[in-house]
Amino acid sequence: MNRSAPVVLAVVLSAVAVSVARADRPGADWMPIQQVVEKVLKSGFTLVSKIEADDGRWEGEGIKDGQKMKFHADPKTGELISARPDR
Repeated sequence: MNRSAPVVLAVVLSAVAVSVARADRPGADWMPIQQVVEKVLKSGFTLVSKIEADDGRWEGEGIKDGQKMKFHADPKTGELISARPDR
């Protein structure tokens, strides 16, 4: 077995991890996070406990109608794309 194979694999996996981490950042044309939180709150949420860029959209958690929910919001408009109970 080639002794350098584990080292090469580790370097490749590290590079992939770094590129994935960079992919989860808001784009230059995205609505600022505070404005997204304001829109989510206006849509019926009483609390936003977490929000982050993920897979090309805003993803978060909060409380709506007394229930813990997960949501996705459009990155440019802040409008809710989906909301479901967090189980």
